[in-house]
Amino acid sequence: MKSKKIVKIIIGILVFITLPSILLFGFLYFKYNEELPPGITGHEADALAHKMLNALDHEAFENTNYIEWTFKRRHLFKWNKNENICEVYWKKYKVILHLNDPSKNKAYEQNVKVADADSSIELIEKATSYFNNDSFWLVAPYKVFDTGTERRLVNLENNKKALLLTYTSGGTTPGDSYLWHLDEEGKPTSFQMWVDILPISGLTATWNDWVTTESGAQLPSFHKFGVFGLDITNLKATK
Repeated sequence: MKSKKIVKIIIGILVFITLPSILLFGFLYFKYNEELPPGITGHEADALAHKMLNALDHEAFENTNYIEWTFKRRHLFKWNKNENICEVYWKKYKVILHLNDPSKNKAYEQNVKVADADSSIELIEKATSYFNNDSFWLVAPYKVFDTGTERRLVNLENNKKALLLTYTSGGTTPGDSYLWHLDEEGKPTSFQMWVDILPISGLTATWNDWVTTESGAQLPSFHKFGVFGLDITNLKATK
C-alpha cells in the first residue's frame, strides 16, 4: 500500500509539473504556428534585399574591420572581420577560430592551451556553434546575398512586402528560413523564423534596437523574442 501511495504521489507531481507546460505549448502552437508563406524569386526580391542593405548602410559594414560584442551576457566575441578570425570567450574558456582555415583553430582553458585532442575538438565545435548563432543575431541582415541563400518576395495581407530568406547551405542549421519585415525605408523591424531548432514555426523576434557604431555600421543591441530578451552588450565596431 505504501509503495502504491508513493507511485501516486510521483505521478501527481509529474502531472502537476508537465500539464501546465503542455497546455502552454498547445496555446502557443495554435496561436502562433504558421506555414511558411509562398514567395516569388527574381528581380523584385533582390531589389527589396538591396533596399534593406542600403537602409542599414551596407558599405559601412563592409568597411568595418573589427567587431566586439557580448551575447546574452554569456559569450564574448572579438572578431577581426577582414581576416575572419574570432576569439570566443565563455566561462574559463577561450577559443581562437580561424574561420577561413579551421586547421589553425586553438582552444584554451584558463589561458592554457588544451592539449587533449578530444577536449580541444569539443571546445572548438562549441565555440563555432556559439559564433554561428550569436553572430547571426548581430549581422543577419547583411547576409542576404551570402552563397547558398534564396530570396523571395512575399506579399502580406496589409499590402506590404516582406523578404523571405532561406539558407540552403552553410552555417549550423542549413534549410532555415526567415521572413524579414521592413519599415518604409527598408530597415528591418522584425523577422519570423521557420527553423529546425524551434517547435513552433513563424515565431517573431524584433530587430528595432539599432545602434550606429564608430565604423558607421548599424547593429542591433537587443531583440525581443516572445517573453525573452536577447541582450547584445559591449558592442564595438571599428574600421
